[in-house]
Amino acid sequence: MLDPPQEMRRYSKKKCAVLLLLLVAGVFYLVYHSQSFNSDLNKSEEPVSMNLTWKAQRMSSMESWVEQGDYLPLNVTYQLLAGVPVAQSRYLCIGISSVKRKKDSYLISTLVSLFSQSSPEERSSMVVVVLLADFDIYWLTTTVTKIKSQFSSALQQGHLLVIHVPEECYPPTAGLKQNYNDAPERVSFRSKQNLDYAFLVHYSAGLGRYYLQLEDDVSSAKNFPTTIKKYIQEQEAKKTTWAMLEFSSLGYIGKLYKSAHLPLLTRFLFLFYQEMPCDWLMSHFRLLLTQKEPILFKPSLFQHIGTFSSFQGTYNNLKDKDFEESVYSNPPAEVFSDMSTYKKHFPKLAWDAGEGFFWGLPPEKGNHLTVVFTDPRVVTEITVETGSEGKDILGSAQVEIGHRVIAIAKREKTCRDFHALGSLDNGWFVMQQVDKNHRSASSCLRIQVTAGQKEWVIIRKIRISTKPSSLSQQAQM
Repeated sequence: MLDPPQEMRRYSKKKCAVLLLLLVAGVFYLVYHSQSFNSDLNKSEEPVSMNLTWKAQRMSSMESWVEQGDYLPLNVTYQLLAGVPVAQSRYLCIGISSVKRKKDSYLISTLVSLFSQSSPEERSSMVVVVLLADFDIYWLTTTVTKIKSQFSSALQQGHLLVIHVPEECYPPTAGLKQNYNDAPERVSFRSKQNLDYAFLVHYSAGLGRYYLQLEDDVSSAKNFPTTIKKYIQEQEAKKTTWAMLEFSSLGYIGKLYKSAHLPLLTRFLFLFYQEMPCDWLMSHFRLLLTQKEPILFKPSLFQHIGTFSSFQGTYNNLKDKDFEESVYSNPPAEVFSDMSTYKKHFPKLAWDAGEGFFWGLPPEKGNHLTVVFTDPRVVTEITVETGSEGKDILGSAQVEIGHRVIAIAKREKTCRDFHALGSLDNGWFVMQQVDKNHRSASSCLRIQVTAGQKEWVIIRKIRISTKPSSLSQQAQM
């Protein structure tokens, strides 16, 4: 057992050792934070960079984002080349990625179409984000100059933003595995394209309630924003799960997403960028978000106008057969038919704009589908399309216009007098200049079955063009 003086000396030594350790730790702490402080001071003296990070430029709602916990962060820096950062989220954000092409460039034509085919009110609810995804400085400079020259108003009003991502932000795009027997050049091209879209989607999230993906070589239907909004409202009213709405059947054109899904879409594209082309990835993404079937709206709102692909300038003249520059709107009318309807594919769906159609059981001779106009119309053009992918075609029928509306049984209406215009040819009927021989206003349009068939029938669309009728013409009815 130690005597008191020895125990006191041992306690003093321990106390000195603890104090010395604390002193060393304190010095280290001061030195470390002094360096950090000086570093911050030096940084504050540097000029402000033109690089705009995604965090600084996003109108994001944290409850709809998966950024918490540093979940798969993307270390990407954006350069704002033209435009004014959006201060308030819009209804629709449109994303376009563009690279240098060996042959014709279509980007300017695409932008002209987007802004010329939308009204001032529609433009106020949308913002277009263009990612210039090429690293050729001369091409970047000349392209930005052209955009600033032709779209100065859209840039100033926040309707158009032009951005760029430096090459160092991209992961490797060369030496990747060759899926689907693609050549190395093709693998690099499609992998780089997936990364372009990932960065574009990442930047665009939060700029709009919905996000629409386009390519840089498309033309637009007139008033496409209003039509898109109408279709979204119809889809939301169904209260069914959806992840992607399609407004074109081609490639990665006209694909619409909810902004709340964009962080997941960004990371999905980034994670699997080397696996397959972007439009294939989109199908997998839709399925993962439990949307089993595509939701494709017709007529298409966007048409592919490019002749030469951005991949090595190869020839590519794909066209969307369902595109219509002016989305049709038939005049108000009631539609009646004595053909048996399958489920909810009612006759009126063949008349209304949208993806709906009439689908009925095998028709018999004498069956009809009759359209009764709310007001008499001078009909100038008629188009009737039946069948789907070569099936359920209405084989034998004639198209007629009628006058003098009368009421019949079961609260239905028809016309007293009908005049035959012609017969369907392989399920189609198209006639222009109808008013050349029928100048008076018509009150009915009828499709009359002239021979029964064993196959079911689809009447996909009925479209007419009209011109105003005079009061005297209407009085004759």
